Amino acid sequence: MAKEKEKKQEFGDRLVANNRRARFNYELFDTFEAGLVLIGSEVRSLRVHGPDLSDAWVDIDEREDAWVKQMRIPALHHAAFAHEEKRKRKLLLHQYEIERMKNAVGRDGMTLVVTKCYFKNNRGKIEIAIARGKKKHDKRMAVKTRELDREAAAATRRNR
Repeated sequence: MAKEKEKKQEFGDRLVANNRRARFNYELFDTFEAGLVLIGSEVRSLRVHGPDLSDAWVDIDEREDAWVKQMRIPALHHAAFAHEEKRKRKLLLHQYEIERMKNAVGRDGMTLVVTKCYFKNNRGKIEIAIARGKKKHDKRMAVKTRELDREAAAATRRNR
């Protein structure tokens, strides 16, 4: 049983990074899971440091390939052949998923943002969301509702 538990932890899902700013800056709609094409030092760096997803976004080129751009994976200091930190990386998606993303981006004000990076069965994956940018008043409203929810939760805890 102990070996089963160890194996399950080894091959289970492990969240590496979460883009919390995406929920604040964008209104998120559909999400997609995509595999990442990485080189060896990038995989090791993901396991050790984790990426910076704050500026990461997805682009679909004229050849119908999806690429993640501006995702920073820090280079390992002891690696013999270090990688470029902000290079564009190819995504592994089905063609119908790429078509859905392309059609969504064609609509007014929509974009593709990276919301999570994780390992699933020892394979690097990212979660992509179709998103629309929030206006300044939308962000203020989100902060206001979050504060009201916190106050309500605190009040219920005090009354118990």
